[in-house]
Amino acid sequence: MFENSESSVDFIDPRKVNRDEPLFVYLPGMDGTGKLFQIQEDNLAVNFDLRCLSIRTDNHSTWQDLARDTVKLIRAELAGKGNREVYLCGESFGGCLALQTALAAPSLVSKLILVNPASSFNQLPLLGLGANIAPWLPTWMHRYSSLGLLPFLANLNRISDGDRHSLVENMKSLPPHVSNWRLSLLRDFDVTDEQLRNLDVASLIIAGAADSLLPSVEEARKLVSLLPDARMTILPQSGHACLLETEVDLYRILVEQNFISARYALC
Repeated sequence: MFENSESSVDFIDPRKVNRDEPLFVYLPGMDGTGKLFQIQEDNLAVNFDLRCLSIRTDNHSTWQDLARDTVKLIRAELAGKGNREVYLCGESFGGCLALQTALAAPSLVSKLILVNPASSFNQLPLLGLGANIAPWLPTWMHRYSSLGLLPFLANLNRISDGDRHSLVENMKSLPPHVSNWRLSLLRDFDVTDEQLRNLDVASLIIAGAADSLLPSVEEARKLVSLLPDARMTILPQSGHACLLETEVDLYRILVEQNFISARYALC
């Protein structure tokens, strides 16, 4: 992984390669590892050529650099593939990166999926204040203060013990300088209404109605009103980290929203 020292991102080695199926690219949240997507992989991997992005911790890339390197990775994966459809799925922080990537190369993306995208982060003064204070916290305080966000990040009673443990470990393992930088990226994230209106890519916005971290439903409605080919689905009981919830099946949502062609439908 990360053989190219100039690249800010890479794909985790896939458990299964389906070269004849559409490429499904998952862009992770703040942890940047892609490891928390495992609960969704089994169903998706049956009918997609699945890749999970991992973001380097030693590279303070801008949104433009991250998007550029993500586009390069996707194009490299498409080389030699019979099926060149690309489903780009971004969750939270990854939702912002997905928007930036789609704007950088709209013709590359066949379908865009945004799950509780953090594109509204810079509209919330308290979260922005946290991004400004975070760099001054000592490492030990940073690690344990991040755990205080856990009830806001997830509807914990809908997540299995194992996945809850994985979420906690990923939060604790993120170095302070990395989370500080990524928070600053969210604070400075800026995509104009005009850019969204010109992004003619079929889009699905998934929002957790019980998201206590961000106003995801309101942001979904805003994005649907601006993107020219967009629809939304609201998960009534889901929190911010909804893809970790045992009752949330992303593949089934895509089918129910007619976001997958008929030959991929559930039995």
